[in-house]
Amino acid sequence: MTNSSNRRLAIKNIIAALAVGTALPSFAAAATAEKKKFMLKGNINHSVCRWCFNDIPLDQLCVAANEIGLRGIDLVGPKDWDTLKKYNLVSSMCNGAEIGLTKGWNDKQYHATLIKNYTEHIDLVANAGFKNLFCASGNRNGMDDETGLRNCVDGLKQVIGLAEKKGVILTMELLNSKIDHKDYMCDRTQWGVELCKRIGSPNFKLLYDIYHMQIDEGDVIRTIKDNNTYIGHYHTAGVPGRHEIDETQELYYPAIMKAILETGFTDYVAQEFIPLATDKLGSLKKAVMICDV
Repeated sequence: MTNSSNRRLAIKNIIAALAVGTALPSFAAAATAEKKKFMLKGNINHSVCRWCFNDIPLDQLCVAANEIGLRGIDLVGPKDWDTLKKYNLVSSMCNGAEIGLTKGWNDKQYHATLIKNYTEHIDLVANAGFKNLFCASGNRNGMDDETGLRNCVDGLKQVIGLAEKKGVILTMELLNSKIDHKDYMCDRTQWGVELCKRIGSPNFKLLYDIYHMQIDEGDVIRTIKDNNTYIGHYHTAGVPGRHEIDETQELYYPAIMKAILETGFTDYVAQEFIPLATDKLGSLKKAVMICDV
């Protein structure tokens, strides 16, 4: 073999070796990218509302939550907290102290029961190592907004001191009164914000449900940015219909999530849509990925 042939063969071998050498890292990088594609960025604490997946056993939902990367499950009461802890999950919005959505703090006839319930549950939440506890305004039943505000303040101030002492945040949900919760009083952000101001405690916040507030007032991003100081929790769902938050509905959740992050929010965003797809957990995973900005 001539020297020229030797050189050509050597170059050919070097090129082949380089091709192999570069292909392997590229393949590894592609595999890593594929894996990372399903890893959450860590900017948002994701959770999911239990009631939307009630037909799935809680243990199975907890396993799926861990696989997706959720930190907690919303609207889980004391009897199921041990199950969540078994899977290293939190009750990201505890419940069980409320009488119901229609009978709430705006009506003084319920104050004695609510004060007893919340006094007990604040201790339970704190002892479990959780921090968020759900509450509701109740329906108007002919009551004007100002009377409702005064009544809520009178009642909530009787338990807010204990909440502050125990590190528990009482969180009142904003719900639409146009479609789903006719006559509900806390159906506008400004009403809820005024209640927060009158109570004057960092341990009383609003649960801003994006689905509900899109229906009753719209202007979601501006409202979030202007009132973020008073918002302690978020819920999602598609509008209209309260189903998947994908391209079938009118809200663009990546932009909403970016706006939430820009406010410095560090608490939980919970998926609260009712899945239409047969693969319900697949829908949940897709929703979380949409919101993971």
